[in-house]
Amino acid sequence: MEFDWSNPPFSLSSSLTQKEIEESFEDPFAVRLMPDSARFAAQARFFNLGMTATGRGIFSVYRTNGKLIRVICARPFEPEEQLFYQRKMYESLRF
Repeated sequence: MEFDWSNPPFSLSSSLTQKEIEESFEDPFAVRLMPDSARFAAQARFFNLGMTATGRGIFSVYRTNGKLIRVICARPFEPEEQLFYQRKMYESLRF
């Protein structure tokens, strides 16, 4: 999939780059979630928890039309998200 970086709705800080955000989507163990909140469902927003090639965890909110991904917000993992990601990764490795 391609990313739409034209006029992003958030500012990329020096702590996260476009490359790192894209890498987090390419993570084979990335966890993609469809929120059960009516607010997010109505706006077709999804969550991605993935790691960069350097092992940095990134949480992203995005929307997609099946061809383009538009990242709405991205930030480093919170400690709870890190634990959730690791648990899901270990679960997928067991089977």
